[in-house]
Amino acid sequence: MATAPSRNNKIYALLPAYNESGKIGLVVEKIKKTGAVDTILVVDDCSSDDTSKEASSAGAVVIRHEINRGVGAAIRTGVKFGLENDFGICTILSGDDQHEPTEIGRVVSPIMADEYDFIQGSRRMRGGRVVNDRPFRMITTQMYSLLFSTFVFKRITDATNGFRAFRLSIFDDPSMDIDQDWLDRYELEPYILYKAVTSKKIRVKEVPITIYYHSERKQFTKMKPFADWWRLAKPMIYLGLKLRK
Repeated sequence: MATAPSRNNKIYALLPAYNESGKIGLVVEKIKKTGAVDTILVVDDCSSDDTSKEASSAGAVVIRHEINRGVGAAIRTGVKFGLENDFGICTILSGDDQHEPTEIGRVVSPIMADEYDFIQGSRRMRGGRVVNDRPFRMITTQMYSLLFSTFVFKRITDATNGFRAFRLSIFDDPSMDIDQDWLDRYELEPYILYKAVTSKKIRVKEVPITIYYHSERKQFTKMKPFADWWRLAKPMIYLGLKLRK
């Protein structure tokens, strides 16, 4: 794997998690087996089950929120951990075993080679794959990506995909203000993607990845219809219309 030795290529995997007992330990073990990261961080957003215990037993560093603050707040906590502990690259995966840890190398290698600063995973581009997708989810995620692409004036094939990686140096830009309270829940991820794609300094690329929607599980998402869809849409609308920074 090509690297750029002049850059900090110390990598950690960030797993935001809420009530992922029975899954989070498996995800941590899978990531460990890849050898692709130096540290695995699980940010437990005040789970009521054994998420923290399972993650810690599997070998992850665990930070637990004492109140439920949202996935955006969990990612913010994880980003600050990386900045405070001299990491150079963060890769984010789902804590519910939707993503394929063996693909971490594909996601982070363009950053390690200093070719890009931000890699967005895509199930929709050539080489990407979805297992057990449903028509409604397929249509809504593609519609969202089309709308997102319209706002950023660049084709993004899978804007809702949570598997991504980036150099932590992207947060050196003061316009990338992730500390705003309105970003605590589902708003933060599209906010960061919007800022990255529209920046003249951040080099962004999509790479194909796999998503698994496990057939034995009844619940594939914790998102609430309408309320959380609006949270996903807010960043591109607010930033596009310059209503927020």
